[in-house]
Amino acid sequence: MFAISEVQIAVDELRESLGDPGAGGMCVFEGWVRNTNDGRLVERLEYEVYAPLAMSEGEKVIAEAQQIYPHLKACCVHRSGLLEIGDCAVWVGVAAPHRDEAFKACRYIIDQIKHRLPIWKKEHYVDGDSGWVNCERCANV
Repeated sequence: MFAISEVQIAVDELRESLGDPGAGGMCVFEGWVRNTNDGRLVERLEYEVYAPLAMSEGEKVIAEAQQIYPHLKACCVHRSGLLEIGDCAVWVGVAAPHRDEAFKACRYIIDQIKHRLPIWKKEHYVDGDSGWVNCERCANV
């Protein structure tokens, strides 16, 4: 399951949704909005998402993780819109029979989501400036 959310990610509900009696381990990654980047003070972030492609590709990533690292359940939610410092920007959870598969599948999912999905991050700085971050695709548009 992959989702894009314009509202706060319900991390407790997502964690509970991965419960399974066959799971011996769960790995969760939570990406939060921090107040600094590259020595600059950050006030907030803004994510823009091309939702149709992001949803399709996000589901593919989770299916690939299932094929590569056997696990019972996996879920990823990525935010869109304006986020404040401390907000959860992305959440990935994997429940698996063993911890090794849970760790590896979780890492695979977040790495692929960051690399493949059309999600762009704009930082708004305390000094009033703003800029797109890690946006190789933006330069080619």
